Amino acid sequence: MTANWQPTASIETLRERARLMAAVRAFFVERGVLEVETPVLGQGGSTDVHLVSLATLARTDKGQRRLWLQTSPEFHMKRLLAAGSGPIFQLAKSFRDGEIGSRHNIEFTMLEWYRPGFSLAELIDETTTLVATILPSFAGPVVYHRYRELFHTYLSVDPFTTSLDNLRALAAERGQMPAHALAEEGRDTCLDLLMSMVIEPTLGQNELSVVVDYPASQAALARRHQDADGEWMASRFELYLNGIELANGYDELIDAEEQRLRFSEDNAERRRLGLPEVDCDECLLAALEHGMPASAGVALGVDRLIQLALGKARLEDVLTFSTPNC
Repeated sequence: MTANWQPTASIETLRERARLMAAVRAFFVERGVLEVETPVLGQGGSTDVHLVSLATLARTDKGQRRLWLQTSPEFHMKRLLAAGSGPIFQLAKSFRDGEIGSRHNIEFTMLEWYRPGFSLAELIDETTTLVATILPSFAGPVVYHRYRELFHTYLSVDPFTTSLDNLRALAAERGQMPAHALAEEGRDTCLDLLMSMVIEPTLGQNELSVVVDYPASQAALARRHQDADGEWMASRFELYLNGIELANGYDELIDAEEQRLRFSEDNAERRRLGLPEVDCDECLLAALEHGMPASAGVALGVDRLIQLALGKARLEDVLTFSTPNC
């Protein structure tokens, strides 16, 4: 059987992709943001239990060691911030195992940028301005949604106070899964399933939806804050259009001890779930100990943005070669 060697995107689509990538670069150049390139291999991977990092064994001058393909360029870029880079952006190849589908590919292009001194509100404004620049035909408003209110509206539950047993039952029902499949899962896994299956498809319909005030347990690498009711929240946002998550932004955590604790807690949860542990990035922790400026940062899925801009049905339609066919 002859191998299918053809690209998954048409040549005309690739020309349009190049035009849009140039527009992204121009957006940041006009704002004095430095473009950087960082390695796709690092000494640590993502400890996030919802991500699957890819690793490889490499021969180095210190012998064989495990290196990790980066799930985003975040760790290296934060080291640059600690070194005094100022505002930076990158169009980076990133890797997440098992992510294949109409909106996913194991290897993909991530746009990530960091703004020292920016508030999260300022970063949201810049992110929505970029999306409007790349999608000039979109004329909808920017609408903010609180995470808690979305669960009240679409599921009639409170994500912070509803019992875990009730959340598991609801997640099994709405996710069309057998109850035993979620019997050992924690609150955040159930919330993530309900968010993706029920709420996300409703977001970004004739608007740019900005979701804020996520639970503090979903802070990942973001700071935490208390809302007006005294509830601890993650200082982050996600941006949606046409039911598709486009961007995930943080008021960045810059406390080295807190970051080390979160890495440790992630790996403890991995052990509980029977997942492999992931090496922590000691260079990132050292950079945070040195001192990283207070910053807001965001990661945006470029392939998804281009998919929306060009009206393509599948992510592979805007990629030169998708992972299964490369």
